[in-house]
Amino acid sequence: MYQFENGNNNFWGVRFTVDWMTVEDLFEVVQIEDVSGLNRWGFDSYRRELLTNPRALMLAARTEQNPRRSVIGFFVGLTVEDEMHVNNVATHPHFRRLGVGRALLQVALDHGARRGITFAVLEVRASNEAAQTLYKNLGFRFVHRRRDYYSFPTEDAFIMRYDLYAPAESGEFQV
Repeated sequence: MYQFENGNNNFWGVRFTVDWMTVEDLFEVVQIEDVSGLNRWGFDSYRRELLTNPRALMLAARTEQNPRRSVIGFFVGLTVEDEMHVNNVATHPHFRRLGVGRALLQVALDHGARRGITFAVLEVRASNEAAQTLYKNLGFRFVHRRRDYYSFPTEDAFIMRYDLYAPAESGEFQV
């Protein structure tokens, strides 16, 4: 378990942990998914990934400060050989801009590195400037644009990549 505190000593200061997601977290995860505008996975898809996919990396950020809601954010990714694909990252709207998304991504990248990944990729809506800023601040870079990737509404996606290790100057293929 990783413990975080956003460092603010004011009303918005929040302590939270990041740990493995559990089946018990899924109702809150789906609620966060619904209010975040993500492409819908739903309870059954998250449950299937959690229980049957050994390559899945699923994390939950939790706080004890709100007795009615302990899950305040989540991360879902997949590792394949040396790659991590970031499927979903979301924070409940009441807990945004407090470092929850950053912490989830940092923990995921740390776990991915232990699994031997060398890079991570994700898609982000072209209109989601807040997420793009977060990813850029963590070291992700833009590598491609996919036209009309998202539906409801139809929108382009930016593909972003994070290299855990600097690529060699050997003429290796760059995305």
